[in-house]
Amino acid sequence: MLPDYHFHSDFSGDSNTPIRSQIEQALLLGMKSLCVTDHHDYDVDSPIDFTLDLDLYFHTMSQLREEYKNRIDLRIGIELGLQPHLSRYYKELLNRYDFDYVIGSTHFINRKDAAYPEFFEGKREEEAYLQYFEATLDNVRIPDAYDTAGHMDYIVRYGPNKAAFYSYQAYQEIIDQILKTVIEMGKGIELNTAGFRKGLGQPNPSGDILKRYRQLGGEIITIGSDAHIPEDLGGDFQTGTELLRHCGFTYYTEFKKRNPEFKPL
Repeated sequence: MLPDYHFHSDFSGDSNTPIRSQIEQALLLGMKSLCVTDHHDYDVDSPIDFTLDLDLYFHTMSQLREEYKNRIDLRIGIELGLQPHLSRYYKELLNRYDFDYVIGSTHFINRKDAAYPEFFEGKREEEAYLQYFEATLDNVRIPDAYDTAGHMDYIVRYGPNKAAFYSYQAYQEIIDQILKTVIEMGKGIELNTAGFRKGLGQPNPSGDILKRYRQLGGEIITIGSDAHIPEDLGGDFQTGTELLRHCGFTYYTEFKKRNPEFKPL
């Protein structure tokens, strides 16, 4: 099975799964490599603490990488919740820790969690979605704060009607700006399979966005389940792989020391 490049452990504020349980599940599934990407959302207004104890996290993952080195290639990643006012903070953080891979995601807008119903209050669904994409465009412009843009249309998971009235075409202008910016900056995107199990019937981002990314010349693409429990690790990877081929990809991407490695699908 292809390696999972987006999953969480109990180092993340929204997971109770020990990291060893995730590693053992990866071994059970036959993965040869794996990249842990626990949450770090700094300076946000949330009842959940999404900040990582970075020293403990990196130390623990380094020890586990050594312990499991003959069984699986464990890569150490992080999922940063991006906000433009923190660009200097990200630069200092990423200079301090030698991560293999950095996902840059839009979770909070003006420090408010876009996954909560309160984000949609007083807005039409399409207005909330557009605000999310505008924030994502600002985030992907932050220099060297990420390797791939995480679950690009993540907001659709939490909309009142989810994907029922959502399409790439409805937001094509700004989504194309996001994709072009990512490509111009030498970064990539991820295929996040969580959308399938979240009732969307599609990944994040949708197949049309994945296809458009490839048409625009996008090459860097990772695959992740966004699993918070072992049962979801590697979830819907076969469907995701088939979708990537349909969108024109012949390879996927792994990262080591923040350098992309292209592997055949």
